[in-house]
Amino acid sequence: MMADEERIFVSNRAARHFYEILEIYEAGIVLNGFEVKSIRDGKVQIKDAYAAFEKGELFLYNCHISPYSFHTHLSLSPLDPLRKRKLLMHKMELKRLRGKTEEKGLTLVPLKLYQKGRKIKVEIALAKGKKLYDKRESIKKKDLEREQQAELKYQ
Repeated sequence: MMADEERIFVSNRAARHFYEILEIYEAGIVLNGFEVKSIRDGKVQIKDAYAAFEKGELFLYNCHISPYSFHTHLSLSPLDPLRKRKLLMHKMELKRLRGKTEEKGLTLVPLKLYQKGRKIKVEIALAKGKKLYDKRESIKKKDLEREQQAELKYQ
């Protein structure tokens, strides 16, 4: 795999429906070796995941990484698939995100989990929850765009 090539393992498509995405950031994630193998096998789910600050550090919660199926080493106890995982970002980015999430009531949601070079990265978004009428409006807009594309296709 080339160094600048990306391989997406999982993406959170529902996040764009439930949240208005304001800013997007890239973060590293602290994983154990067998978690990396499970992610590469596609045994990961981030639909219900979110990021939050705890004691000045950023953690990813509710990211489900299934135990690696070929793991046979008995001395290591199986890890909790939903354990919190530390996210790695620059100090200034963390300060900025912390200020925005605390003051404006915004949240951090993961959009995708991907490989960049040899590292596994998480794309997290600073997001604002959509109201019901906003969701309806975005669905109408998407349907209208789809109809326009269909008309252009048949002309």
